[in-house]
Order: sequence, then structure tokens, then C-alpha cells
Amino acid sequence: MKYEIMGGNLPAVICKLSKGEKIVCESGAMSWMDDAFTMETSGGGLKKMFGKAFSGESMFSNTYTADRDGEIAFASSFPGEILAVEIGPGRSIIAQKKAFLASESGVEMSVFFQKKLSGGFFGGEGFIMEKFTGNGFVFLEIDGSVMEYNLAPGERKIMDTGHLVMMEDTCSLTVETVKGIKNKFLGGEGLFNTVVTGPGKVVIQTMPIAKTAELISALIPSSNS
Repeated sequence: MKYEIMGGNLPAVICKLSKGEKIVCESGAMSWMDDAFTMETSGGGLKKMFGKAFSGESMFSNTYTADRDGEIAFASSFPGEILAVEIGPGRSIIAQKKAFLASESGVEMSVFFQKKLSGGFFGGEGFIMEKFTGNGFVFLEIDGSVMEYNLAPGERKIMDTGHLVMMEDTCSLTVETVKGIKNKFLGGEGLFNTVVTGPGKVVIQTMPIAKTAELISALIPSSNS
């Protein structure tokens, strides 16, 4: 498979598949394609379907098989970027829910439960995330712009909740309360921060869609006004 990411701030990944190659996406994610593909919808078994439903994803996924050479495209649903991550032996990643756009058929997605409940209840990234293993490329949807950091062993990156997109599975995630009463209630940064500790790569997004929605909703006049 070959791919190209185009479209600037409203991107799409255009994947060029040879005959017999396959690509997998969430139900409804395909944007356009050549008349060269056969689609098959599946749930991947009851356990996998339950895990997807529990994580907020669609229980079903679509596999597109190229009957001959052709192009298939997957567009982002929000202004931002599309990040291509290669998965392979010794390299697995953990990503925020809803980040998954599409992947090669050799990539396996499973539900990842954070070990510490506080990370799920207060971290903003959710108690349930998604883990990607296997071989091939996975395409992740980024809200805003991508910021990438390679953390050394023990090095920490502290971020406001909702900004974490992805980390390698060698990293660990915890949640810390903002120190100081005045900082908590007057600082405007919320009560908690997400902390990722290396070693490994961490990817941060600059414009989480949840925060954007909060800003927009605050500008919409209420029906009582």
C-alpha cells in the first residue's frame, strides 16, 4: 500500500492499494474510492464488538479489498491533521478514543484499560483507550496540529486534559491534581493534569474538539435570553 495525506487543515488520506490488498476502517469512515473495491462489514466476534461498544466506537468495521489497483480515501471529520503511524514488532501504540481513522489489515485494534482509575475518571482521555498492535500503518485523526515528543526514561510531559492523542506502549499515564487552592479554582486550568512518563513517543493535539465545542457553546445565546 502507498498513501498520501492531502488537504491542508481539512485533510484526507488517499490510499493506493494493489490488487488483493485490504484496508480497514470504522463503519461510515470511507469518503470516496475508485470502482475497484469490495466492502465487507464485520464485528470481529462478540467479545471484540462488546469492547468497541464499551469504548464508544462503532461495533462494526468495514474491510475494503482491492479487486484491482485503485484508490480509496478517508477524510478527517474535524479541522486538523492525519497522522500515519507504522506498527510493527516491538512497537505498539495506545491512542485516544475516536482517533482511529483507518489501518492496514495487519493492524489489530483492541480496548486498552488504564490501570489507574483516576486516570480515567479525571484525566479527560477516558478510562478506556485503544491499543494498536500487529504490522502495518494506522491513520489517526488529530484535532488541530500535531506536536510530537520523544521522552527519555523517566522524562515527563504534563498536559491539560484532552490534549493527549497517542503514546507508545512503553510510556505510562497518570493524573495529577493541580497544586494550590488558588491555582485549582482561579487558574482556569481545571483541577487535573494528564502526565505521560517515558520512555517513548507521545503525540499531543493543539485543539481538542471537546474544548472547541465548549468555547462555541458559550457563545451561543440561550433560548431564555
